[in-house]
Amino acid sequence: MRIRSTTILAVRRDAEIAIGGDGQVTLGDTAIKHGARKIRKIHDDRVLIGFAGSASDAITLYENLEKKLQQYRGNLQKSAVELAREWRSDRILRQVDALMIAIDANDGYLISGNGDVIAPDDDVLAIGSGAPIALAAAKVLLKHSDLTAKEVISEALQLTSEICIYTNDQIEIDTIKA
Repeated sequence: MRIRSTTILAVRRDAEIAIGGDGQVTLGDTAIKHGARKIRKIHDDRVLIGFAGSASDAITLYENLEKKLQQYRGNLQKSAVELAREWRSDRILRQVDALMIAIDANDGYLISGNGDVIAPDDDVLAIGSGAPIALAAAKVLLKHSDLTAKEVISEALQLTSEICIYTNDQIEIDTIKA
């Protein structure tokens, strides 16, 4: 059976950066956990990260990104590129089946094991089962409202939970200031 879980959404608006995720983990067609924690603050609370994938893979990526941030003195771009390079080329890490969003005051990236380090054209990133819905909702809210980044995340993920069967309404949001 395939474990499905999560919608992670990151938004930057004005001086606020927010990331949020729902808490659902699904095994086949059964929701087996409702309050999973899929987002974190790292590197002295200056970088927000979120994961879509298995918990053990997420922890591995989190630890490796934290090491890269230490090695490159908090340079998220360099750290993300080096993590993706290592992820793609390392025999063991290549087996990791996950996606990651990492965002700080200056940059935001979607990072994958294929070596992808993708910066968005705008200030919105989404991964996971409900990503297309959350991304669309956030873009509309950013364009047509004055909501804060945290409020955009909350509204977009709430809407996503009403449509995507792999996303629930137990939403966790973290923020940092730019």
